Amino acid sequence: MKKRIVLIVLLAVLGGGAFYLNLLMPVITGYAAKNLASGVFLAGRSQQSLEAEDLNFSVIKFTSNKVDTVKKEVVSRFLWGKSKAVYLDGYGCTLVKEYSDEEIRSRAYPGTIILPENPDTIPWPMGDMMPDSLPEGIDMAKLDRAVKLVMSDTIPFKGTFALTVVYKGQPVVEAYRADMNARTRFLSWSMAKSFTNALVGIRVKQGLMDINKPLDFSNWTMGKPKQITMNNLMHMNSGLEWNEEYGNLSDVTIMLHKVGDMGSYALEKEAVYRPDSAWYYSSGTTNIACLALRETFASDPDYWRFPREELFNKIGMRSAVFELDASGTFVGSSYLYATMRDYARFGLLYLHNGNWLGEQILPTDWVDYTTTPANGSNGKYGAFFWLNESGDQPDAPADTFMCKGHDGQFIFIIPSKDLVVVRTGYSKKGEFSTNEMMKEILKAIE
Repeated sequence: MKKRIVLIVLLAVLGGGAFYLNLLMPVITGYAAKNLASGVFLAGRSQQSLEAEDLNFSVIKFTSNKVDTVKKEVVSRFLWGKSKAVYLDGYGCTLVKEYSDEEIRSRAYPGTIILPENPDTIPWPMGDMMPDSLPEGIDMAKLDRAVKLVMSDTIPFKGTFALTVVYKGQPVVEAYRADMNARTRFLSWSMAKSFTNALVGIRVKQGLMDINKPLDFSNWTMGKPKQITMNNLMHMNSGLEWNEEYGNLSDVTIMLHKVGDMGSYALEKEAVYRPDSAWYYSSGTTNIACLALRETFASDPDYWRFPREELFNKIGMRSAVFELDASGTFVGSSYLYATMRDYARFGLLYLHNGNWLGEQILPTDWVDYTTTPANGSNGKYGAFFWLNESGDQPDAPADTFMCKGHDGQFIFIIPSKDLVVVRTGYSKKGEFSTNEMMKEILKAIE
């Protein structure tokens, strides 16, 4: 009898484990396929490099991956699971979920018209022709020491891919790991949220979006509070249920790797708080914001052209690629690729209050709005930007605000120091200290 009970329990445990693994399988293979595809076709890295570093963790490292350079797609497998990611010219890589490969590829994506001029012949910041002299007020010996530390690949500076420092509007440091360079595109992860902030701001300036007006979606289910606004989404206090835990089967891992329409997935979550009453980080709210942006356009081609024509081209971001989910909505929570110089340009746009060489790209009060703490965030968060009013970066000025992404992607913007610092890399928790980085860099600034 006891043996029979033990056998039943064992079978139940095995069955439960197999059931959970089956639920997790699309996340495992989806993560591998999407990140490998974008790394190869957008960042220009090798399959071997990505598998040895970016995909070398947890169960992800056991996936079997096939890169097809002719079809420009990646298929990743693990046990009985399989996922595919496909490359779309001008729009990066999309994970094939809930929509067919053929449907995704056959949409009428407009060509992305990138600025035609050679950036090497155009002065910075619109181009890459740099001034002959450095700005005053910087100690290059101290800055060189800071760069060596940040690039040392030892804790607390482990895993840096690249570092760019822009002081008084001019790049004074550009450092890259040996296998990367100024033309390498780097994954934003959640820094993409701050780019979504810019797109919303541009739409507001065009008079086509009111961030304080309740959103109205056709699939807004019964029982949902109709008073949720774009402002609530950008402040991360929509009140919609969300689990942002990585490393397991959570809302964010399901959204990014198992569903085709990420905004609608997040939109279907239950309301657990009144809007504006509770702050908690949610990548889902950013993808709802991208869905709301899409609904302000008369056609999808107009929407797909929007980031390139109204943001990237305006500020010289030639390399930038904003990726789409399978439904055709930009993944504003996570998936943008750009070079270090282009990330620095974005930082300069916000450092200069949304003005670019005399053209006001964002509303004049947009950066003030962006850097006003969200209710309940204790000074940590504004509108799709992180803040330092809480003192999380104790050695950086209080007016510092940041774009922040998973695994150590950062754009620091410090108006009081006329400074922008961009750092990209692959650093696990506890391996890289942004405060120590900023402490060393700021030693070189008067």
